[in-house]
Amino acid sequence: VQLQAFGGGFVPAGGSLRLSCTASGNIFRENALSWYRQPTGKRRELIARIKDDGATEYARSMTGRFTISRENGQNTVYLQMSDLRPEDTGVYLCHVEQLGGKDYGTEYWGGGTLVTVSS
Repeated sequence: VQLQAFGGGFVPAGGSLRLSCTASGNIFRENALSWYRQPTGKRRELIARIKDDGATEYARSMTGRFTISRENGQNTVYLQMSDLRPEDTGVYLCHVEQLGGKDYGTEYWGGGTLVTVSS
């Protein structure tokens, strides 16, 4: 299983970005795609998670400015970010968890894409 994240870059405070990530390989139809981020020198944190049935979960601190969505046919997940702040700077990583089949519970990580928000 491989995940490739795209869409990071430099953006001024208050701006918006849309990240995308495509998961390929042996992915069971029941799965959950997630976005995490890791600011420099800090721990990795969950932003949001979306299951194959469209059910979403957001970290409490991430509601309002971040929206997760997906295209099931391509196992592609998006993260729309708005009103970005300098503290949103970090590496954004996509993640997939198998929710069915013999690999139930197996997790995979993508390489991440860097988002830099200037003040």
